[in-house]
Amino acid sequence: METLVVKRLYLDTHILAWLYQDGAARLTPQGILALESAEQLLISPMVELELAYLHELARINCPASVILDSLRRDIGLETCPHPFAAVIGTALALDWTRDPFDRIIVAQAAHRASPLLTADQNIAWHYAEAIW
Repeated sequence: METLVVKRLYLDTHILAWLYQDGAARLTPQGILALESAEQLLISPMVELELAYLHELARINCPASVILDSLRRDIGLETCPHPFAAVIGTALALDWTRDPFDRIIVAQAAHRASPLLTADQNIAWHYAEAIW
């Protein structure tokens, strides 16, 4: 298998839900390798909001705080502290999606020129640093 070394890896919302629910079972070998090699696992604060939104809509059955607390403890997940205004500045140029969650999550990773682990095909198509 190829060697992949990632300093910072951002995780998309559904990746967190999958990791919480059944570990890395749904991830591709490339995704598992990225997770294992990353020095730092990060999320945009927008991921927490999207998890809460999905819970409110009953698309996931666990509150965002439970998922995030568990993954912070189990895999060392951190929320990116980068200033929100800077991230929004990057998001303004991402006009390929109307989804505000995707736009800001990608902008968070893009602002720091970092990869984003995602299974979202639209993101993968438009963000060169997407890993799946």
